[in-house]
Amino acid sequence: MKPVNVAVVGVGHLGRIHARILSGLPQFKLVGLIDPVPASLERASAEFQAPGFRSWQALRGSIDAAVIATPTSFHHQVALELMVAGVHLLVEKPLAATYAEACEMVELARRQGVVLQVGHVERFNPAFVAALPHLSAPKYITAVRRSGFSFRSTDIGVVMDLMIHDIDLVLSLVRSPLRQVEALGLALFGRHEDVANTRLAFENGCVAELSASRASRAPARAMDVWSSRSLASIDFTARTVNLVRPSEAVLRREIDIERLSMAEREAMKDRLLAEHLPLDQLTAEPRDAITAELADFAESIQYGRLPQVTGEAGRDAVDVAQRVLAKIARHAWDGSSDGVVGPQLAPARQIIPGPHWGRKPSSAPIERREAG
Repeated sequence: MKPVNVAVVGVGHLGRIHARILSGLPQFKLVGLIDPVPASLERASAEFQAPGFRSWQALRGSIDAAVIATPTSFHHQVALELMVAGVHLLVEKPLAATYAEACEMVELARRQGVVLQVGHVERFNPAFVAALPHLSAPKYITAVRRSGFSFRSTDIGVVMDLMIHDIDLVLSLVRSPLRQVEALGLALFGRHEDVANTRLAFENGCVAELSASRASRAPARAMDVWSSRSLASIDFTARTVNLVRPSEAVLRREIDIERLSMAEREAMKDRLLAEHLPLDQLTAEPRDAITAELADFAESIQYGRLPQVTGEAGRDAVDVAQRVLAKIARHAWDGSSDGVVGPQLAPARQIIPGPHWGRKPSSAPIERREAG
């Protein structure tokens, strides 16, 4: 089948990863890189042997598809322009900065008949794929996602930057309306939250507790999924899955420790977990998640099918993320609306940057203090 002519819009850290992988995939022909920053564009163009352009309009009529890896605040504008031109899109997560923008993007993709895929790459993580057959009808989900501060994606906070991965995974598993959201967060390095925790309660009874931080010394990407028949512990970084499946005796409620004699308890101690809560390690297929994501993008275009992560899925993740952010914004740290509310425990200092050419010099004497 004829390769898909593709461009990468935005050649920062993630855009360069997409460009590197696309340049080696037979399903695609990388025909251009787009970025308004000359130095970044020149470096990426030389690295991936692809022409660079300051604007996508230079490639109008020459591309079938594009990967949008710009800062989140530009996703909506760039995506609308490209979709109007009939270009299929893979938009990096989050799909948009707001739910309203995401809805507009989904609706335009439908009207234009173009693929709109969202870069929730953990759906393609080999560990999640291996665990997926055992994750039906979850009852309780916990997830932790921690990293150090990367100095990327500074136009959004940790909810839209990191937690949204787990929000998308939870929504893909639970498939039930969200009933209640509780959340709090803390801004450490700017106006956006860098640490966040939320509890999501769904109408079908499932509860998910998610924790995210981009101010941690110990990175982690893990999820536990409890269902009526199993517990799956997924490590997205190590790409491992530990699966615990209760015995039929446990599922039939035939074991009651309180009714056992001391002798029976002693006899069962050494075999209780091995016999009734056996642990299996699932084998995850060795594959690169972004490569699998891009291959899915190509097949969606070439065969006219929906991608695994649709625009609607990305829209719904943004919706939940915004509900989490709204709760963080209203969280009262001392339980009173008259106290500190929101992710910032103290107001930012009002510092006027200098030099101040329009201000008259003060006649007040300069006060000098020794450092101490």
